[in-house]
Amino acid sequence: MRRRAPDGRRGRRIPLRKRLLVRLLFVSALIAVCSVAATAWLAVTTTTSALKEEQGQDLAADNSILAQLSGYAATHADWAGVRHTVRDLAARTGRRIALTTADRTLVADSAPRGTPLPPRPAATVDPLRTDTYTESGAQLSGIDPRVVGPYRLPAKERRKLEALAARRERCFARHGLQPTVERMTNGRPVVILGDGTHPADYGATECEDGELNIPTPTEEKALGTLSELARPCLRQAGLDFGGRLFLTFDPGGKDPYGGGYLLAKYAALKKGEVARTAQHCILAARRTQLEPYVASVTELFLGIGDQTPSRFDMSPANKAKVVGAAGLVLAVTVAVTAVVAVRLVRPLRALTEAAGAPPELHVRVPVTTRDETGILAEAFNDLTERRARLEAQRKAMVSDIAHELRSPLTNIRGWLEVVRDGVVEPEPALLDSLHEEALVLQRIIDDLQDLAAADAGTLRLHREPLRAGDLFDQVAAVHRVAFDAAGVTLRTEADPAAWLDADPVRMRQALGNLVSNALRHTPADGTVALAARRDGDEVVLTVTDTGPGIAAEDLPHVFERFWRAEKSRSRRTGGSGLGLPIVRHLVAAHGGTAEAGGEPGEGAVLTLRLPATRPPREES
Repeated sequence: MRRRAPDGRRGRRIPLRKRLLVRLLFVSALIAVCSVAATAWLAVTTTTSALKEEQGQDLAADNSILAQLSGYAATHADWAGVRHTVRDLAARTGRRIALTTADRTLVADSAPRGTPLPPRPAATVDPLRTDTYTESGAQLSGIDPRVVGPYRLPAKERRKLEALAARRERCFARHGLQPTVERMTNGRPVVILGDGTHPADYGATECEDGELNIPTPTEEKALGTLSELARPCLRQAGLDFGGRLFLTFDPGGKDPYGGGYLLAKYAALKKGEVARTAQHCILAARRTQLEPYVASVTELFLGIGDQTPSRFDMSPANKAKVVGAAGLVLAVTVAVTAVVAVRLVRPLRALTEAAGAPPELHVRVPVTTRDETGILAEAFNDLTERRARLEAQRKAMVSDIAHELRSPLTNIRGWLEVVRDGVVEPEPALLDSLHEEALVLQRIIDDLQDLAAADAGTLRLHREPLRAGDLFDQVAAVHRVAFDAAGVTLRTEADPAAWLDADPVRMRQALGNLVSNALRHTPADGTVALAARRDGDEVVLTVTDTGPGIAAEDLPHVFERFWRAEKSRSRRTGGSGLGLPIVRHLVAAHGGTAEAGGEPGEGAVLTLRLPATRPPREES
């Protein structure tokens, strides 16, 4: 059974959050989390920008390679001369560049012959279906505007259009507008008002005479061919209106040849599903028309190349960040550790100083925490208090023992001296008195010897099954004469089922001490009752008297050595003060407990609780 301190502090459960181990683990985890977080933050902040820059450069280089190769395919009918372009691009970008057909037949490669291709192509080079020109870095669906084919203007038509564009530009300038002239990939100039203004807002509608937008003979021929190519598709869709198709385009856009042609014979065709069908037919016809003028579709493979990749070097600013963050984490770690260490060491230092103080001072320490250190401080204070009480009890015990031994020794010495001097004759009455004093000394010495044996754990017991009723009969027989002489009635009552596994001699000694103590405190015509009953696995023995009783404040001290409720009582009336402590030790040796109770004026009740045992077979 767990022993508890009187105030209940020993063995109590410490809340999880207040445990010293939990606090240390929390501090360690906090420091580790801060270190990991700082390291992660440094890694992210110092490398993200470099990685983004490197990835951006690689992506820009890949898009540039694809755009230039798409431009080559848009302006050449085959790949015969692409090797020089591939080598130049590989040298500038540091990438390995390879072009193959759909069945992996090598067209051009910047790597040495026999070098295996990357596992998958990076892109498909097809200017009739992928536009890498209109928007830089993007791959739009549609025809690359650099695919001019039969729409390329000869020099004569180009000069005529340049003159018309210059005249329109001067006209806009006279009305306060600021036009710009841009040239399309087929050589056609286009006058554009870049600020989004409309000529009518400035009275410049006369500048838009329409002559600049009229297709040239070269364009008319190409548009006628396109009409014939688109007619079967339109007829299948139910859009054949008879006669020659009229195709128009907006030359103001950046990509007038990227599928922007419209079938404009009837206005109704500009809306809804019909318009989308017409545009689809024209786009398919344009791809058929331009196919002879572009290189075949190829797969583009990109690799690392034969250049040594650049090593990541940390900049001075990033180095300063790393050093600063590491210093900050170190400072925080040292500060937190110092604070925790001071809080942990302070109570331990106080305990060390208190433990090193002189024993007679009985120094106590302040309890400032509720963790293991606080519990240790409370236990130390409890130990100090018990030591102070034991010291006081030791001094009182030495004084009481000296007093108990001095009185009979003084009597014996005094009578022997007067006999030796011939003052008194050694009569039988005197010898009986000296013999009684010697018996008192012998009894005190025997009690002290029993207490010493009990304290040392050398008290020997000879256990045997013992019925409580037989024990009571033996004790009553021994003390019957004393009770009759004092005029006190002794009663016994025992449960037949109350059996003990005990030493008969020691139990008679314990009950004899209790009965003698009750007799001393019971007046004439009073009663002392012995009772025994079975209570579960225990046998309860009680000795009850009708004396003055015990005050509540005296109950905890009844079984202390040399304690008397009335300090003025003499040894003759109050006993030696060792009987009840011997009872407690004898009962404890049997595995039981001794308790005192009662109220002032109603007598005292001394209770012994001992382990019960089964009766022998012949008794059951």
